[in-house]
Parts: sequence; structure tokens; C-alpha cells
Amino acid sequence: MIYSLYFMLKNCFCFKIGSSRKNRRRNQRTQRKRSLFKIQLSRFRRASPSSGENPRIPSRTREINGPDTSQKLHEDAQTAGIARGRLGFVAGVINRERIPAFERMLWRISRGNVFLKQAEIEEALEDPSTGNLMNKTVFVAFYQGEQLKSRINKVCTGFHASIYSCPNISQEREEMLKNVRTQIEDVTLVLNQTKDHRQRVLVGVAKELQNWTVMVRKMKAIYHTLNMFNMDVTKKCLIGECWVPVTDIPVVQKALADGSSAGGSSIASFLNVIETNENPPTFNRTNKFTRGFQNLIDSYGVASYREVNPALYTIITFPFLFAIMFGDAGHGIILFLFGLYMVVDEKKHMAKKSNSEIWNIFFAGRYIVLLMGMFSIYTGFVYNDIFSKTMNIFGTSWTANSTYLEVDAHQEIQLNPSYDYVGEPYFIGVDPAWMLASNKIIFLNSFKMKLSIIFGVFHMIFGVCMSVVNYAHFRHMEDFFLLFIPQIIFLCLLFLWMVVMMFMKWIMYTADMSEMAYGSSCAPSVLIYFINMMLFSQNDHDPDCLEYMFEGQGTVQLIFVLVALLCIPVMLLGKPFYVMSSRKSQKKASGANGDVNQGMELQPESASDIAQSAPRHEEHEEHEEPISEIFIHSAIHTIEYVLSTISHTASYLRLWALSLAHAQLSEVLWTMVLQMGFMDGFVGSVALFLIFAAWAALTVAILVMMEGLSAFLHTLRLHWVEFMSKFYKGEGYIFQPFSFKVILQEEVEAD
Repeated sequence: MIYSLYFMLKNCFCFKIGSSRKNRRRNQRTQRKRSLFKIQLSRFRRASPSSGENPRIPSRTREINGPDTSQKLHEDAQTAGIARGRLGFVAGVINRERIPAFERMLWRISRGNVFLKQAEIEEALEDPSTGNLMNKTVFVAFYQGEQLKSRINKVCTGFHASIYSCPNISQEREEMLKNVRTQIEDVTLVLNQTKDHRQRVLVGVAKELQNWTVMVRKMKAIYHTLNMFNMDVTKKCLIGECWVPVTDIPVVQKALADGSSAGGSSIASFLNVIETNENPPTFNRTNKFTRGFQNLIDSYGVASYREVNPALYTIITFPFLFAIMFGDAGHGIILFLFGLYMVVDEKKHMAKKSNSEIWNIFFAGRYIVLLMGMFSIYTGFVYNDIFSKTMNIFGTSWTANSTYLEVDAHQEIQLNPSYDYVGEPYFIGVDPAWMLASNKIIFLNSFKMKLSIIFGVFHMIFGVCMSVVNYAHFRHMEDFFLLFIPQIIFLCLLFLWMVVMMFMKWIMYTADMSEMAYGSSCAPSVLIYFINMMLFSQNDHDPDCLEYMFEGQGTVQLIFVLVALLCIPVMLLGKPFYVMSSRKSQKKASGANGDVNQGMELQPESASDIAQSAPRHEEHEEHEEPISEIFIHSAIHTIEYVLSTISHTASYLRLWALSLAHAQLSEVLWTMVLQMGFMDGFVGSVALFLIFAAWAALTVAILVMMEGLSAFLHTLRLHWVEFMSKFYKGEGYIFQPFSFKVILQEEVEAD
């Protein structure tokens, strides 16, 4: 092969340089040889039966000698023609793209003395080594002389052409063709049967592939878990340590007994509860309703073992605080219908297993969305707001007692609640008459701002009270007296008192002018009262109004501020001094008791005793902090709590701000978009149809989705920072049980 390649390259790139006369002589000799080759080839065709013509033998001779004699004469004539022309041929198959170079190479090595005949194979053939489809061409090369034959064979080898032997006698060629066709039919039959058998096998495998995949993954998980077991001394049993929920211990014991009986093991499996100093994982049993709220809490941090879980209270507080900021009955209905759609068809959506991450997030919190929509409908009725419009369901108690002349003379009429307000207050929420007032924003701002402070203070007080559950469970009663009591007193005497003053203002001051001191014109500012209380300053008031809402209010406020300030050193120094005194008492007790043997007997401890006592000693040293760090931690926590009570109270004003922004955006979309379509005639109906589509799209995109996402994030911040920071540490780690469902789901997500 190497020699052939060398010969091919040598003939391709080596050229003889001569004079023009020599070239002309050489061309003349080449033309004479080509003419002689054509004459010999024509004689060969006339003599050979492969040319399609029989030798011209008289019919009378055929009749006399018979068919055998005719065939013999035919072969003799063919042999005589070959001997007379001395021509041979090489037949084979080559790749179609190599034909031009192959033909050029044959021309060069033979100097034009090779006649090449080719025919393309229409059907693409499959390469048995690679399986790729290839287009090939059949060729026949006629030559003269054995030396030229060897050259042609080397060229065919160099071009990776497949050479096939072809007999010179027609009968042998026909016999070979017949045999080849028979082999082709046999091979085709075998291939078809093989394809049918492979198809049946693959169909059967496809039916069981999913089950086999599940079985393999389960076995892999089982063996992976068994690899974490330890071998006992006899090397016949496996011992594994794991965490099990206390309520599930009977279930695990029954499963072990059933597995031993089903496996036919002579040694029954058993479960023993052991004592350990390790911190157990946290396991909160949830269902499809509570799982979404638990995920919100776990995103902040997994609760420590046996720590109070705020997810139960978040089920109510989270959608309620969201609804305060998203207070619109119309938008709440859209949100509620979306959540209801996901809840009703949850089985169908769970079976689909969508790959959209956004949809999976919404679907995981479908019950949160449902409750947020329900609470938003409720707050929308309280605000009397549905798509920025009011609802007069129960009838307003305001009446306009003005004449037509007064109405024509003034663009605005001021209603006096003393005689323009008759009857009972509106049954639920804001009176619809306020939605037509020019001072609507001022009234709603004051109402919503006070409402946000009230709910914020009660939310923080509830968070501080939740710390009592942790103190009682972990038996940290010193924290109850030295942390909880001063914290709750500080919070209530300052900020709860501000909330109480709001209710006192709403109850004590009315529009009745019978008593001027408690009229609407003398209603004090609660914020000014609170600021003056903290700064120990007096209130500026009109001569006709009272300085305080009741007698002795200044003294009460002074006492509240002094007691609140006294709570700060208790929070700052109470815990460190208690730790110092407890450590001193422990040292005195250990020094007075001494050793029982008084050092007279020294008995060495066994390795098991050392192993059992070592973890406890390490745990004791780990929890025993230096007293300086305790002072530092106490100072940090005290400063953080005192400052956070102020900042967190102000942070709840976001309830008012987002509610105001949501209402104003809704009103802008109504007046600037939908109201443009309220025109008469056919044009007005068409315009209203198009404008309503634009208004609906903007409402869903901006007010429901964007504003809803903003309110959701602000509500999440209020729970994580303002509420849970009062009692929740979140320093645990999640309990991950062995579950085939979780393992298979993770494998599917990985694929």
C-alpha cells in the first residue's frame, strides 16, 4: 500500500522537462497509441459476447452442430479475440467523490492507454464499519499487458477501491450473477427478520424501561445507604445509626419486622433508641396546604430542634398583611381565581411536571395565592374599593342639605357632620361618600397610616410573646425574667401607649359642638404627643382646647418613659451578672464537695467511659463562653432591640405607603385609559372594546402582577425582620429521611 501511494504521488507530481520538439513527438506517439487502442478495443467488442452481440456464425452451421457446438464456437471466438487483442479488464466499486482523481491517475500511469467505463449506483450504500451512507460508482478499466494491470491494481488499492473478480466467459458471469442475486436475497431476508426481531425486542424493552429505571434507581439508593452501615464483630449483621421521628418509631419497627419475614432471614432486624449528645435535625410535618408557608420560613432559616415554628401563625398574618397593601376587591378576585384554578386542577398540574421555573414557584405557593386573594377581597370591602371605584351596598349616611342655588354657586359643598350625617355608620368599611370628597386622600392617608401602626405594634408584641415558648421549653427561665419582661414592658409603655392614644382620640373627639374641648377642631396629633413624651416637653395648644386628652396624662407618660428607660440596663446587664453569679456558685459547690475517695484510690477509667464522657465535656466547654463575650453579646442585643423597636415600627408604615400607591395607580388607569372609551355611537363601542382590552392587560400586568409581587416581598420582609427576629434563631438543619419519592424526583430533575 505504501509503495502504491508512493507510486501514485510520484506520478502525480513528477513531470519531465524537455524541449518543445520532444513534447510534440511524444504527443504524436500518444495519438498513434490511442488510435491503435481504439482499433483493438473495437475488435475486442466484436469478438467478446459481453458486448451484447453474438459472433457472426452462419445459421446453417448452428443448425448442423446444435446449441452445444454454437456455444463452443462462441467461446473459441472470444478466446481468439482476447488473444488477438490481448486486452484485460479490472472491475470494482469506488467512492463517487474519488472518481475524478481516480480517472486522472489512471490516465497518467498508462499515458492514455486505459479505457475506463463507469456507472453510478443510484441507491446509497451503508458502510459496515461506520454505518454511514456512502454513494459509490461501479467502474471497469480495460488495459493491455500485465505490467499495466499491476499498476491499475496498485492505484485501486491506493484509492481504497473494492476490486471484484469477473470471469471472462459469459456463462461463468451469468452463473456468478445468479449466485450473487441469491446471496442478496438471502441476506435481505435475514436483515428483515433481524429488524423485525429487534423491533419486537425494543418495543418490549420500551414498555418495561420506566419500571426498570425506577428499580435500578431504588436499588442504587438502597446500596448507597447500606454502604454507610457498619459491620458488627461477627461480620454477619449491619448496624446503622439514623434519626427517626418519635411518632414514626412503631412504623419503622413494623417495617423492619415485615422485611425480615419477607426476606427469610434467620436473624430478625430490630430498632434500639440510643442517647446522643448530637443536635437532632428539625422535622416539621406538613401537608399540601401548609407546605408553602413552611417553605417561606425555611427560606429564612431552618428552626433549631424543638424551637417554636412561626409557620402556623404565618398562615393568617402573611396573607392579611399582604391584603392591607393590596386592598382592592377587584384585583383580589383576579388573584383568588388564579389560586383557585391551581388548587382545583392541582392533580392534573402535578402529573404534567412542567419545566417552567416561574410556574413551579406559583404552583408551589398556590394556597398562599388563594388566601392572599381572599384577604384582598376582604380589605377591598373595608377600603370600599373595587377597581378604584366605590360600592354603595348598604347606603351612605351622608345627606346633602344644600339648595340648588348653593350648588350652582359653589363647585364644592362642605358637609357638616353635625347635621349632614344622619343615621348609623356604614355597615363595613369606609363610607362611599368619602370617595367623592376632595379631601379623600387626606382622610385615607390618616386612616391607613394609623391602621398600619396599630397592626405593626400588635405584630411585634406577638413576636416578643412567642419567645416565652422557647424559654419555657429550653428551661431558660432567667431569660424570661431578664429579657422577656423588660422587652415587653419597653415595647408596651412606649409604642402600645401610642396605639392606645389613637383609639382614645377616635372615641373621645367627635363632631358634636356641644363641648368645644372635645370637638373635632381640638383633636390632638398623636404623633406630636409621642414626640413630646420622649423629649419631656410640653404641648402647644389653643386656649379653648385641653393640653392633654385627660387629666394626669403628662404624669402617666413621664412614668412610662422612666420605667422604659430603666428596662434598658436590665436587658444590658441582667444576663451577664446572672451568668457570673451562677458560675461562682458552681465553683464553690464543686470545691466544697471534693472527691469521694479524697484522692486515696485511683481507678483507671475504661475506654468506653472516656468515650462517653468526652462528648459531654466538649459540649460543656463549647457552651461555656468567656464572660467578656457575654457582655459584648448582651450589649449588641440590647442596642439592637431598643433601636429596632423604633425602626421596625416605622417599617410597618410600608403597609400604608403601598396601599396608597396601589389605589392611586388603579385610579390613574381608570381615568387615563378606560374612561377614554366612554363615548357615544358606533365608534365609541368599538373604541371601548379596544380600550377595555388595553386596560385589562395593564391591570393584570401592573396592578396584579407587579404590585402583587412588590406587596409579597414587603410582606415577607415584615415577617422575616420585624416579626421573626424577636424570637426565631433558625440555626437548625432540615431532616432528610430516606424516601424513594424524593430520590426519584431528584433523579428526574437532574436528567
